[in-house]
Amino acid sequence: MATTDTSKLRADLETERTDLSRQLSELEKDGSAAPDFDENFADSGQVAAEQNENLTLAANFRDQLAEVEAALRRLDAGTYGYCEVCATAITDVRLEAMPATRFCIDHA
Repeated sequence: MATTDTSKLRADLETERTDLSRQLSELEKDGSAAPDFDENFADSGQVAAEQNENLTLAANFRDQLAEVEAALRRLDAGTYGYCEVCATAITDVRLEAMPATRFCIDHA
């Protein structure tokens, strides 16, 4: 990680955190991860499928957001860029491609 620009990676992570938070808030209106539908909507199966898709997307966004926030905490703690399994430095190329990664390519 010697040549990695951590300020750029931090900016990338902060941008990703903002984007994920926005996407999550768009899905979760009034505490639910489903759009509002009229009770008399003709295709209740379609409504259920869309609600399930939105719940799945929201869970995915929450997981990604947690990974990004954990990466930002590692940056603050000085442990960013090291594999959580073997403690070796994660390559610059991998960090640039996946700034929130916790693992080297061997342990991914």
